[in-house]
Amino acid sequence: MTSQLTAGQRALLEAALVQRQHQLDRRLAEHHEGLSRVAHAREVLLQDGDDAPQRDNARATDLAITDMETQELGAVSRALQRVQEADFGVCEDCGQDIAFDRLKVEPWALRCVGCETAREAKPGGRRLPG
Repeated sequence: MTSQLTAGQRALLEAALVQRQHQLDRRLAEHHEGLSRVAHAREVLLQDGDDAPQRDNARATDLAITDMETQELGAVSRALQRVQEADFGVCEDCGQDIAFDRLKVEPWALRCVGCETAREAKPGGRRLPG
């Protein structure tokens, strides 16, 4: 199926994707202070002080945030590769067009609201980008 998105809508979504990609790249770079994910986690773990349980919680939170941002960055990058394809904006489950209003909020969305809601309602249907 072919999406009914106009060239202008695609350009708007592409610009939003590029902007989000840059935001995530900056946040991840700042978050890690130039270190790899593993080196950053080790740095948090080895910080001085007697607050080991708090450091463990901080490290777990730190890694969870990084994982979420990394997953989102991957979804954004994949959407940027597809944005000019005919089926961009078509639900991968039902084949119907994804509403432009949904794509403006989450331009990397792979499903329409109905299909995404059904997917999340299933046991183990946790929310991932897209």
